[in-house]
Amino acid sequence: MIKEIIVVEGKDDTVAIKRAVEAETIETGGSAIGEAVLKRVALAHERRGVIIFTDPDHAGERIRKIVAQRVPGCKHAFLPQEEALYKGDIGVENAKPEAIRRALASVRTEAIEGQSDEPQITWDELMRAGLLVHPAAADRRLRMGNLLGIGYANGKQFFKRCTMFRITREEFEQALAQMDQETGGSGQ
Repeated sequence: MIKEIIVVEGKDDTVAIKRAVEAETIETGGSAIGEAVLKRVALAHERRGVIIFTDPDHAGERIRKIVAQRVPGCKHAFLPQEEALYKGDIGVENAKPEAIRRALASVRTEAIEGQSDEPQITWDELMRAGLLVHPAAADRRLRMGNLLGIGYANGKQFFKRCTMFRITREEFEQALAQMDQETGGSGQ
């Protein structure tokens, strides 16, 4: 059983999670998260810990951001879009149990300000890695986000996630080398 309570968007997500692992969930009811739900998430975080596991789409990222701002220090699980896709619909409810288990095994904990003395990845490093201002930057961020377990994000959000999840230079360099090996260093 997973100790933390998993925050998901809806009932179908809860069903998918329970097919994959033994866990309890809190459903946000979609992107119109009410005050009562946020209070339940805060209490769950205080008592058992919380894993935010939303759909890998715009609405899911919006929910993740709302919950994380309100309840700092949450853990995050990310599912690659291709593992959450079924007949044009993207969502946790579409993922196979093994994909859900992989995402939960790669949970990242949000850094709380002042928590780490470790040097962070810089904006210049992201540019040199072809993750910003590069013809294939979006595709490279998608690949790197999946390799690092932080999901896809635009350039500014990717930088923020590298900081928020305390991605080390070593992790970053290993993921970059793996991505370049898989793509032949072409950026495609």
